[in-house]
Amino acid sequence: MQQGGRVYGTLIVSTSPRWPAEVKKLDLDFVFLDTEHMSMDRDQLSWMCRTYEALGMAPIVRIPYPDPHQATIALDAGASGVVAPYVETVEQVVALRGAVKMRPLKGRKLQRMLDGSEAAEPELAVYLEDYNERHLMIVNIESGPALEALDDILAVPGLDAVLIGPHDLSCSLGVPEQYRHPVFTEAVETIIKKARAAGVAAGIHYFFGVDQEIGWGKEGLNLFIHASDMTAFAESMSRDLQTIKQSLGDRSASSAGSIHI
Repeated sequence: MQQGGRVYGTLIVSTSPRWPAEVKKLDLDFVFLDTEHMSMDRDQLSWMCRTYEALGMAPIVRIPYPDPHQATIALDAGASGVVAPYVETVEQVVALRGAVKMRPLKGRKLQRMLDGSEAAEPELAVYLEDYNERHLMIVNIESGPALEALDDILAVPGLDAVLIGPHDLSCSLGVPEQYRHPVFTEAVETIIKKARAAGVAAGIHYFFGVDQEIGWGKEGLNLFIHASDMTAFAESMSRDLQTIKQSLGDRSASSAGSIHI
């Protein structure tokens, strides 16, 4: 991804211990674990991170809110990368950098290094680079203010990727869930173009049209989080059950409700 290549993953909702072995069959580069919208304790997150990593899929964790302490919790759990949700300011990205790219520094020394008033000693600089070499720093771009601050956000050292949050972005732009509206598509294309020009990867978590993902991929999108295990299950089951019901002359999906005996 850092070299411009495309990487592919999906959102994993299931916490079943049997699930990672099945996910491995998909030949994914990474899995997306979302602690912003999913109920998951630290032990559960850690075993999922360690298991997927052991199976060759990098665990990328979205933290509940853009807080550096939450980022360190995810990394301690075994995350290969951290996604900070709803980022709108450079200050938020700089704080995230301290947690993801400059571990294990904390406190006043870290703050002085972040604000440029102090430089790392030579041995410390080498240590920090080696220690954090595989930690990815990713921020969600999912609002109008984030778009306005995008140039400055992309200039923060150590930022590996921006991840478009389509639902929140569409709402912030005044076209809720209209993912083919010109206002929304123009915003996505702007984010991709600016990110790639800055040497930062551009991604999206999307399940509203494979054709759009392919089109954006041709424009430079290179971090793909396609759908989720939950949406794939629902779509496949709905399609198959509808086929069975129609073939047997039973009720359609639109008439589904409680079962009457």
